[in-house]
Amino acid sequence: MAEIDARLREDVHLLGELLGETFRAERGADFLAKIERIRKGAKAARRGSLAGAQQLAETLDALAEDELLPVARAFNQFLNLANIAEQYHRIRRRRPAEPLPFEERVLGEVLERLQAAGHSSQGLAQQIAGLDIELVLTAHPTEVARRTLIKKYDDIAACLAARDHADLSVKEKAQTLRELRRLLAEVWHTEEIRRSKPTPVDEAKWGFAVIEHSLWSALPGFLRGVDELLHGCCGTRLPLEAAPVRFASWMGGDRDGNPNVTAQVTAEVLLLARRIAAELHLRDVERLITDLSMHQASPALRERVGEAPEPYRALLRQLRTRLFATRDWAAAALQDGQAPGAAVLQDNRELLEPLLLCYDSLVACGLGTIADGPLLDSLRRAHTFGLFLVRLDIRQDAGRHAAALDEITAYLGVGRYAEWDETQRLDFLQRELDNPRPLLPAHYRPSADTAEVLATCRVAAQAPAAALGSYVISMAGAPSDVLAVELLLKEAGLQRPLRVVPLFETLDDLEHAGSVIDRLLGVPGYRARQAGPQEVMIGYSDSAKDAGTLAAAWAQYRAQEALVDVCQRHGVELLLFHGRGGTVGRGGGPAHVAIRSQPPGSVAGRFRVTEQGEMIRFKFGLPGVAEQNLSLYLAAVLEATLLPPPAPTAEWRALMERLAADGVAAYRAVVREHPQFVAYFRQATPEQELGRLPLGSRPARRRSGGVESLRAIPWIFAWTQTRLMLPAWLGWEAALGQAAERGETRLLHEMREHWPFFRTRIDMLEMVLAKADAGIARLYDERLVEENLRPLGQQLRDLLSQASDAVLRLTGQAQLLGSDPVLRESISVRDAYLDPLHLLQVELLARSRRLAEHAESPLEQALLVSVAGIAAGLRNTG
Repeated sequence: MAEIDARLREDVHLLGELLGETFRAERGADFLAKIERIRKGAKAARRGSLAGAQQLAETLDALAEDELLPVARAFNQFLNLANIAEQYHRIRRRRPAEPLPFEERVLGEVLERLQAAGHSSQGLAQQIAGLDIELVLTAHPTEVARRTLIKKYDDIAACLAARDHADLSVKEKAQTLRELRRLLAEVWHTEEIRRSKPTPVDEAKWGFAVIEHSLWSALPGFLRGVDELLHGCCGTRLPLEAAPVRFASWMGGDRDGNPNVTAQVTAEVLLLARRIAAELHLRDVERLITDLSMHQASPALRERVGEAPEPYRALLRQLRTRLFATRDWAAAALQDGQAPGAAVLQDNRELLEPLLLCYDSLVACGLGTIADGPLLDSLRRAHTFGLFLVRLDIRQDAGRHAAALDEITAYLGVGRYAEWDETQRLDFLQRELDNPRPLLPAHYRPSADTAEVLATCRVAAQAPAAALGSYVISMAGAPSDVLAVELLLKEAGLQRPLRVVPLFETLDDLEHAGSVIDRLLGVPGYRARQAGPQEVMIGYSDSAKDAGTLAAAWAQYRAQEALVDVCQRHGVELLLFHGRGGTVGRGGGPAHVAIRSQPPGSVAGRFRVTEQGEMIRFKFGLPGVAEQNLSLYLAAVLEATLLPPPAPTAEWRALMERLAADGVAAYRAVVREHPQFVAYFRQATPEQELGRLPLGSRPARRRSGGVESLRAIPWIFAWTQTRLMLPAWLGWEAALGQAAERGETRLLHEMREHWPFFRTRIDMLEMVLAKADAGIARLYDERLVEENLRPLGQQLRDLLSQASDAVLRLTGQAQLLGSDPVLRESISVRDAYLDPLHLLQVELLARSRRLAEHAESPLEQALLVSVAGIAAGLRNTG
């Protein structure tokens, strides 16, 4: 292990040295010396050196105005390069004596455990083939890196891979070093922050780029690994049509509070996905035409192509022609909306059939080795990505549907939908859903908002079924919220089932989720309109913002238990969709641990989850890393399905109820009830500035107002920038402290030891607290916060200290992450680069708040670079 870590340190050191050379070449030796003084001062200050702290402060204070941006960029890039090295380190070449990383062992170990528990080889193979795991890629307003830089970062990782051989010649070593120097110079001379906000289409293109450059090659590689494991331990192969992991997207479909996502945008993104899918499949088919030059063929293939001397090429050229037609039509339709011609591929079976015919023919002719080459990879991509690349979800707020129906009922003269109670709404909706006539006359002219809702429904109705995922209703709270969408879709002409998914987000909504679905499943005619399982989305972000992570986590757990029970009683299959963010305060953390800690019965071979912005890049940006994360998901869902965790005892449940009650009371006492909290929050953090910065396409707020109107992402992001991390831990300090006072420490230890749900919560809490830093948070207060608000800041830092003490008492450690020195060291190494960025950000915030107008100024750019650098350095809390 020490040798592996030494190789990581060597890579980080090399990248830092080469970046330093780039600084020197552009700005001279004096600038590089300043950067080094800042870094050494930060490192010494971290170790308690007063001289180091003084050196750091003096060097930063002495920076000229035109040096602020270059210094911020330097430390931002140091952190990005450290991330690249660490990401590549997970997939680097292992020497014979070096152990495989956990991610590459996990699936084999799970299969061994399941066999030991009595599961048959045949049963395990069938279970894996039938898994339904869908990763839903979503945009993220904290992913600020430009696509051009992400590509260069990937090329840097490729150079690290090229160097990772013990037998390189002198010439080869020099060549990779030269390439690294060039790439780092390109990175340094490229602006890392976009100047304008991305559009929703830009965000979709970013998501598609991850598929094109990583997941397209990672997916078949991952499935080959699963196939080999199954063959080794179960003596069977993964079926050709198996697609245990698929991908969906919200980019271009998530219009909740984002006026920039319109029906036209959604239609454009659907076409863009079809064009890119056709281009990617074309690349595969072109290679297959080159490779499959053999002449032996089965009678079935001969029947299709006659006596062609190269039958495989003949058939694949026909497919190529149709893929060209599909690509060209989609590109043209983006401009003029033209209808598809007869040659355009419309059904995934049209893509799969010729590939399968080639595969079966090769196998029948004894050429299975050739069949199992690139042709098999192409088949698996066709099964997983198909003609539409990803399934696009649509999301809209329940209030927008209710407002549209209120306008419609008023126009029809049947009353005001907004004023009806739930029974009246359900009566109206059921009648109209059963009524064969249209709801609205052709001459109806709706308001702009209602017209947009109806236009979105028309796009959904006209899209091919395989192009769409689910229609998600945010802030759902009643059965009528689901039926309202069904009626609007019917009115738009939808004549096939489309999953309409209530999203339960607030604490109150989570607590009533079971009863809402119980009533919904009892609505006459509802289940007849269903196709597949009842999907329900669990919101992590808004529930945590509403109640704190402790009470929210317990409410999410109980909601899932209730939903499992309700669906079992109704004889309906349940699919839970987890709206987890990347950060711990939004349900983030290691996915495999989170999945295995779900309530028993809630993961029954199905799992749907959001993957967001910067975490998509960290988890799926490199093919090797993507393969590892896909294996983690598959292993965790398989284990949670076949070896679910124990249900909590009555004693554990009772204590969790007390912990949650104490936690939400403590959280809301600060966030909702403290009269100075909002003012302090806006002064102590960059919350106001985040709304101005060109991050995501969504506004930072759903509406005007206080904390309650703020989106969950900027709410957490703002606190992360100051290192107080408040949303991820506030409430735990009171709950754990009061439990200790009640003499419940023994029970807490028992829960941590034997209940995966509780252990996961404590582990995530410990990691967040290790990244929090009261000293850094104090610097923001001293420079940015009015004197009368500073006592609140000190109170919050005291609560942070109490939370750390409570976790240390529970874990029995002398320091946070004492049992995980590798993670502790990873956090510590970054502090020497993070501390200068925090100090710079404090100064930049102070200066920017003194200036009335500074858009597009170096000051604004430097501030955004500091935001990006801190987020990069803190990873899953940034």
